Amino acid sequence: MTAANDAILELAFRKARSFNCFFADKPVSDATLRELYDLLKWGPTAVNGQPGRYLFIRSPEAKARLAPTAMAGNQARIQAAPLTVIVASDPRFYEHLPTQTPALASMRDFFAGDNKLAQDTALYSSALQAGYLIIAARLLGLDAGPMSGFDAAAVNAEFFADTGWQAHLLVNLGYGDPEGNYPRNPRLEFDAVAKIL
Repeated sequence: MTAANDAILELAFRKARSFNCFFADKPVSDATLRELYDLLKWGPTAVNGQPGRYLFIRSPEAKARLAPTAMAGNQARIQAAPLTVIVASDPRFYEHLPTQTPALASMRDFFAGDNKLAQDTALYSSALQAGYLIIAARLLGLDAGPMSGFDAAAVNAEFFADTGWQAHLLVNLGYGDPEGNYPRNPRLEFDAVAKIL
């Protein structure tokens, strides 16, 4: 594998920004959302379990259902964005392991017999997948604004009562307007957060 060039690194990380408030009045197509998933799905997850689930909230009716579950400031952001993705996890992700990880098909029963392990694995792997979603969006020319500040239980009741999926994060997606951004905040340096032993 070869290293990405500087232009790609700038797009994915160095120059990329979170966009929460201001987006151009330009829709995100179904084809783009499918392309987004077709990229993010390749990111690694525990035992290739792929527990992340994604509900793309785009219609005014769906936004009207989602917005009340969020804090006041985030309600406005949901309404302003072309769409908001509810990133959730499926705690029964292990049902797919016999086909997704045939070499470890017995892991299906291992997770089925340990609810806490299944829940924990679904949570941290779906969090990884949320990160992949944001990077994939940037590489496709979209801007992303991840948000907490919502009532996950209310989202689960409103959208996932029949699936058992569990919401973890909201991500606004669209084509951002940089005029609405604050100056970029600094990042911690290597020596403040890491050691080499």
